[in-house]
Amino acid sequence: MKPLKDLFGIELADLYDAEQRSLLGLAKMAQAAACPQLGAMLEAQVKDTRNHIARLEEITRSLDAKIASRKCEAVVGLLKEAEEIAAAFQGSPAINVALIAAAQKLEHYKIAAYGCLREWAGLLDYNDAAGTLDEILAEEKATDEAFTELARSGRNEEACGAAPEAESYEGFATVANFQSVVEPI
Repeated sequence: MKPLKDLFGIELADLYDAEQRSLLGLAKMAQAAACPQLGAMLEAQVKDTRNHIARLEEITRSLDAKIASRKCEAVVGLLKEAEEIAAAFQGSPAINVALIAAAQKLEHYKIAAYGCLREWAGLLDYNDAAGTLDEILAEEKATDEAFTELARSGRNEEACGAAPEAESYEGFATVANFQSVVEPI
């Protein structure tokens, strides 16, 4: 019978890979965004993701453990879907809400993963790790809420064709280089 400690290590490795893969995926989404505010939010999320990776590495050092090599199949699938949706909606007023939805799907996965790890860290008396995981979880939730607010601030209406006259959808970033997001590592 495998103990919770083993599951914690497996899920920590999975989340570490998820964050690593998210780096490139979020950067590609930022390039594909037609809305400067969305592009900036996605670029900020890339920086936050780097910070989360460093903190996960810190957790492993504090537990005197190594992060095993593990492929996060869930994030591979989410990034593949993001790539497909960005390609399908390139040049469309719906590109921004499509990218917001893709980014939020990533956030929701990570919120669930961080929530589980935080609870398990508490059960295992990994108190420092639990505190760090709780901080990251709060950041992920705040990011998700920020994406929701951006969508509600007019991006959803734009996608319905009610975009302000002053805004142009010409010159979208190409999503051709969105390729390879699924297997960046």
